[in-house]
Amino acid sequence: VQLQASGGGLVQAGGSLRLSCAASGRTFSSNAMGWFRQAPGKEREFAAAISWSGSTTYYADSVKGRFIISRDNAKNTVYLQMNSLKPEDTAVYYCAASSYRAGATKLAYEYSYWGQGTQVTVSS
Repeated sequence: VQLQASGGGLVQAGGSLRLSCAASGRTFSSNAMGWFRQAPGKEREFAAAISWSGSTTYYADSVKGRFIISRDNAKNTVYLQMNSLKPEDTAVYYCAASSYRAGATKLAYEYSYWGQGTQVTVSS
């Protein structure tokens, strides 16, 4: 099983990026998926999560109103649309998928599979 994250890069403050995470090796259409991030010198933190159907989403307070998580189960892919980016959003972004949980979750230990990470750098 692999989760391949892409779409990171360098953007100016106020700009937008769209991250994608394509899963292969098994289908996650019945499982929760999410995005976490880790800034330099800090611990990994929750960013956004989505239920198997997409009907329920959770966001960290720091990204609420600016980021949108979505999924396309036909493509086995989850997305993170990031708008109004701030320098403090600079981090490596990791996608994750649960092997057993259908409902959205903010808890890292409930995710069984992790992508390799994609760097997002926001300049001021």
